Amino acid sequence: MSVASFVTGESRLSYVNVMEPRKNEDGSEQYSITILVPKTDTETVNAIQAAIQAASEYGAEKTWSGKTPGKIFNPMHDGDGLRDNGEPFGEECKGCFVFTANNKKEKPQVVDENGNDILVASNIYSGCYGRVYVDVFPYNHNGKCGVGFKLGPVQKLRDGEPLAGRTPTAAEVFGAPKPQASAASVFG
Repeated sequence: MSVASFVTGESRLSYVNVMEPRKNEDGSEQYSITILVPKTDTETVNAIQAAIQAASEYGAEKTWSGKTPGKIFNPMHDGDGLRDNGEPFGEECKGCFVFTANNKKEKPQVVDENGNDILVASNIYSGCYGRVYVDVFPYNHNGKCGVGFKLGPVQKLRDGEPLAGRTPTAAEVFGAPKPQASAASVFG
């Protein structure tokens, strides 16, 4: 149950799985996106922190049996710090707060800067910039308590340098297409 929500300011998008769901190790599928919010965007950072606080307070009252657990999973991470596994975040995360939002039940609407639906998957990719609507909720799953981020609509605002993992286009690899010669001129 969502108890708070926010919309990011312009942020860099990574691990973009919004046109097709990604398959998890357990065989389930979900739509997901990792969002890199610049630390200088204090309006978005404050909105995220307020939503996490609201979800935590609601969770203490309704989800976690009337008390706040000693350790609550926080979905927002410092991109200048370390991942949960002890490894540093990638260079693209420096100077940003990093979080992932996902949706197991429904595909998010994805639009361009004018609000028109994006229909071609390659138009929204890891490295572009956009805004994301996120619902925030508390959870208690098998004794693990935390605050989760549910992915809502995504708006691409502008292109950016693609992050690793993008397959180049034929034009990027082979050059621009050349005009085709007519069959008559080839066979004389």
